[in-house]
Amino acid sequence: MLEEWYRRHLGPDIHDISSSGVHPYTFAEIRDLCRIPAADLDEIVMDDSVSQGGAGIRRAIADRYAGGDADRVLVTHGSSEAIALTLSTLLHPGDRVVVQEGIYHSLGHYPRAAGCEVVELPAASVRDGEIDPDVLVELVTPGTAAVIVNFPHNPSGVTLSPRGLKELTARTAAAGAVLVWDAATAEIAHRWDVLPDPGVEGGNTVSYGTLSKTFGLPGLRVGWAIAPKELLTATFPLRDRTTLFLSPLVELVAERAVRHADALIGARAAEARGNLALLTDWMEEHAELVRWTPPEGGVCALPVFRELERAAAGPGEVERFCLELLARHRTLLVPGTAFGSPHGARLGFGGPQESFRAGLDGLSRFLRTRGASG
Repeated sequence: MLEEWYRRHLGPDIHDISSSGVHPYTFAEIRDLCRIPAADLDEIVMDDSVSQGGAGIRRAIADRYAGGDADRVLVTHGSSEAIALTLSTLLHPGDRVVVQEGIYHSLGHYPRAAGCEVVELPAASVRDGEIDPDVLVELVTPGTAAVIVNFPHNPSGVTLSPRGLKELTARTAAAGAVLVWDAATAEIAHRWDVLPDPGVEGGNTVSYGTLSKTFGLPGLRVGWAIAPKELLTATFPLRDRTTLFLSPLVELVAERAVRHADALIGARAAEARGNLALLTDWMEEHAELVRWTPPEGGVCALPVFRELERAAAGPGEVERFCLELLARHRTLLVPGTAFGSPHGARLGFGGPQESFRAGLDGLSRFLRTRGASG
């Protein structure tokens, strides 16, 4: 539903306050921030790359996220391909898999498509940076094949503290399960320090990263998986029959972006924090119309609209709500039904401040008009 919603409704002259990423950089900005002179681009030979990704981009990712072990890195067309390749290879019919509630759709799709026994980790069990230990013991039992989580969570912004991550890692290891860790927006944190990638420690983990979210490079379509070498090698037959490899031009830009990650992410994180301060004030001013749990990381939240909640509205109502908002005020949200939340919507605060203010203003007028008419 998520991608279909964007295909139908994202367009020009719209205040998009729905995204789970920061606003994109221009190529001119990237060349400046990442120090890519024209001569470096001109020297690229438009030849094949290799299935696992070119050496330069794999080393850059490994140095930042995988303790320098480039053999544990697979570079892909966005993290969506990394998810597809690794989960299609890792999971088998009948495997018991714990999947976080309301998770990014690809992460939940592949266990079900593989015929796994899927057990849901309730959203309510994640509080104050930790997963309820009783729930963790009950769900992550010996024989569990994998535990699939996304922190900071898209779309709620809930995340784990360093202690919470340590407890989750210990429990999955004790159960003999693979920890599948999607950290697409991990490098923008609001409550605790940025969490380390579990792949830094090696072990039986699969983690995903992307340039699409906190880096502001969604159009580059570069993501990666960090996993045991034998799992990555096992994905090659599938990849060799689909996308093969990335363009060397894309790999060069991606390598420079990862090497200059602090500059790219730092600027956009500061902008997102400014927007989050605005959003926090806005939520307080509209408390009679909307409620939320402030996000602990990332650049999106999942506010719940009290009107829909009071009416116990069905899934179609929040979709109509978002369509009416778009038609009246050119403001785009993603209905919460895309994430199992029938009374809320994903609201992103990673975009340019002027557009974000305009989107909040449109949503404010829409909510107050509906409240007055009700």
